[in-house]
Amino acid sequence: MSKGPISQFIEKHYLHFNSASLVDAAKAYEEQLANGAKMMVSMAGAMSTAEIGKIFSEIIRQDKVHIISCTGANLEEDVMNLVAHSHYERVPNYRDLTPQDEWDLLERGLNRVTDTCIPEHEAFRRLQKHIYKIWKDADDKGERYFPHEFMYKMLLSGVLEEYYEIDLKDSWMYAAAEKNLPIIVPGWEDSTMGNIFASYVIKGDLKASTMKSGIEYMVFLSDWYPKNSTNGVGFFQIGGGIAGDFPICVVPMLYQDMEMHDIPFWSYFCQISDSTTSYGSYSGAVPNEKITWGKLDIKTPKFIIESDATIVAPLIFAYLLDL
Repeated sequence: MSKGPISQFIEKHYLHFNSASLVDAAKAYEEQLANGAKMMVSMAGAMSTAEIGKIFSEIIRQDKVHIISCTGANLEEDVMNLVAHSHYERVPNYRDLTPQDEWDLLERGLNRVTDTCIPEHEAFRRLQKHIYKIWKDADDKGERYFPHEFMYKMLLSGVLEEYYEIDLKDSWMYAAAEKNLPIIVPGWEDSTMGNIFASYVIKGDLKASTMKSGIEYMVFLSDWYPKNSTNGVGFFQIGGGIAGDFPICVVPMLYQDMEMHDIPFWSYFCQISDSTTSYGSYSGAVPNEKITWGKLDIKTPKFIIESDATIVAPLIFAYLLDL
């Protein structure tokens, strides 16, 4: 399929510096897929609240991503946007807010994420009511699932349909649920649903063991990676932090700790980040540093795009979709 006007525009005008890196990374991602490689996309930051689902859902549907790693916030906030979109409030002048302005938002039940406020009652509590029933059902039966599996159960059960406020095709979580796409959610406890789950454990309503752990996510990934790396597995990282660092470590873990010396390195690496290199920072580390940790090979195609992921990621995804 020939490239569409967005792709043609970036090929014509994005010629130097970060814009050129964007094009190079997009073309290399496309080449990975053409060669039969699998691709992991990791998401940190507030990409779901930034409505990345409008385009990422199509990436999922067209099999241009095969496994996802994301923070607990991104896992839940896509579903929150699905059921409470009209209640969100945008605050374009967020840089000018006073502490009193912030307190007033809290009093109205609006939790601010940069320029967007998530409504507590319509988002958090609406999900809580339904996800608790699913957690409790598993707990009573002695069943255990991963955080994303519980979310899939809720989405596919249809209990949220009455609340839908956006086109279902724009929810990347629903697209992932339909394909039962594997998702790694390291540090899920650091999320609103994680806090809510912990509150039920404290009250004695649920057992902590009902929710599978981060260690079990790594065990799952240690099985998935060798089975899917025949033609390589690429790593496309949006932002930094645990969503990226946790899954990328499966390769050195298998090589060094499991002594699987035939395990292939990640076959591609791209990070979108505006984090500056600093002492000990994973998010700001240049890709070459990952060679020393046994994550990337000398010949692994490596790209870093120092820019806003809410600008860059949709453009790269548009290129992959021939838009």
